[in-house]
Amino acid sequence: METVIIALGSNLGDRLATIQKAGKFLEKLSEMPVRKGSIWESEPVGAARYSFYNTAAEIVTSLLPKELLLKLKVFEQECGREKNPVRWGPRILDMDIIRYGNLVVDTDNLIIPHPEYKNRLFVLLPMEEIDGNWRDPQNQKTVTEMINTAPQIEIRKTGLYW
Repeated sequence: METVIIALGSNLGDRLATIQKAGKFLEKLSEMPVRKGSIWESEPVGAARYSFYNTAAEIVTSLLPKELLLKLKVFEQECGREKNPVRWGPRILDMDIIRYGNLVVDTDNLIIPHPEYKNRLFVLLPMEEIDGNWRDPQNQKTVTEMINTAPQIEIRKTGLYW
């Protein structure tokens, strides 16, 4: 079994309901209770026009990374996500594997740790709530250290629960 951090984001439709639905889905995948970060609202990145709700969850799973990725992508589509959305565009649900234990993976379909997470406060802030002392196996920085060097964006904790 491995400890996995998954980042979640939604900026279309009922964002809170989508994240809550994703939380129930993650509970089915996890062999331990899911640890959930706060829901943060952040400005859109790239082609997205509407603000995002973002959060992170820690699950414990025996699924292999590629199996987990496939389950996440199928669930995104079941929630209404387009199969090939515009990069950094609007989306009903986006779930990314940020870390899988301390594994480093670099294939055509999967990169772990996620290549952009260290530049995204909307991933790092909820991740810090779950495990701010985790060290990235590549750059050896803690989540808290990466927050201090991440590009600044408009972001606020919402007080919403999932």
